[in-house]
Amino acid sequence: MKRIIFVLTLILFLNQQKLRAQASVGYYPWSSLLTISTNSKKAIWLDTRFQTNSLFSSLSVDLLPMINLKRGEVVQWYLGGGLRLNPLYRIADADADLITIDGYSLNVGVRISPLKQNRRFQVALELNPYVKDKFDSGVLKSHFGLVYVFGKRKKEEVAPEAPLVP
Repeated sequence: MKRIIFVLTLILFLNQQKLRAQASVGYYPWSSLLTISTNSKKAIWLDTRFQTNSLFSSLSVDLLPMINLKRGEVVQWYLGGGLRLNPLYRIADADADLITIDGYSLNVGVRISPLKQNRRFQVALELNPYVKDKFDSGVLKSHFGLVYVFGKRKKEEVAPEAPLVP
């Protein structure tokens, strides 16, 4: 029950932030993770990761609040942590909690925008220490992926027209 209260408190806290702005979507192909993030240009943002390429009973979702350490036009360093949930684990174990917490993680990462003509495409690199829910085992993961940041297009500046001289 304490775990459910913790998850609900975390979700309510994160919903207080304005999460409507520039979302991003990414994919870490070697880790089989699909990621959807809120505006990563803000000081605090949320990254949600969905495990792909797995059985339904082992489908996991990571909720990761992130804090930007340093942001520039090309490079963004961030730190965060969170928990991994398994909302469909009851398929495999009928006695499992309604929301099963698989473990906890810490994330240290960088997003790099290598294309000068389009800074919306980013390369993401991360180190991700992860421990199981009872802290009986853990693993140091690394992630490499591609991210696309959505947002409004900047209006092109139009030079004012010179008046016609007769």
